[in-house]
Amino acid sequence: MAKLQITLVRSLIGRNEKQRATIQSLGLRKIRQSVVHNDNPAVRGMVNTVSHMVKVEEV
Repeated sequence: MAKLQITLVRSLIGRNEKQRATIQSLGLRKIRQSVVHNDNPAVRGMVNTVSHMVKVEEV
């Protein structure tokens, strides 16, 4: 199964609650922090919601 490395590259300041909750549920807290998740539709949906704030790479 493919894995995705998701890195937070933009600040949460001034973002709405839905975007903040999505970032938190992905497990991100600080800028330049990275997490690895399995590539599935749920994770892809979360990434699409905050695509302007994160960088995604396949691992």
